[in-house]
Amino acid sequence: MVDKSELLGKVAWRLGALIRPKVTLGVRCVLIDAADRVLLVRHTYLPGWHFPGGGVDPGETTREAAVRELWEETGIAMEAMPEFFGLYWNRALERRDHVAVYVARGHPPIDEAVFKPHAKEIAEVRLAPLSALPDGLTGATRRRLDELVGGAPRAELW
Repeated sequence: MVDKSELLGKVAWRLGALIRPKVTLGVRCVLIDAADRVLLVRHTYLPGWHFPGGGVDPGETTREAAVRELWEETGIAMEAMPEFFGLYWNRALERRDHVAVYVARGHPPIDEAVFKPHAKEIAEVRLAPLSALPDGLTGATRRRLDELVGGAPRAELW
């Protein structure tokens, strides 16, 4: 005989799984060139300066998504694959949103004339010296730079 409470528990768990919000996964690609400049983008729909990035498409790895987003948002094709830096929970956006961060250091100096965003949501692309970052960096962008070059301990929250 089937235990009714056990059966009801299993049904409730499955129903909860159906209505639970989906997990979202995004990426950011931090590109620091040989001249110690970091690549930043400003979106048309969000305030502040961000690292290039976006959502991971079905069938692609997070690294592939980071390289694709970098190209779409800036027109820059990676010369070497970026390295995984960390995975962060973005609780401000969704309760189940995570952001994978990749870093490419020592990229050959970039001529800003090559910037050619293919994504319509990019308002501006900028190379900023690490010693003179622009006003308006988002909190998450500033925290990742502090972790990367400022010696701050890595966090788990975006």
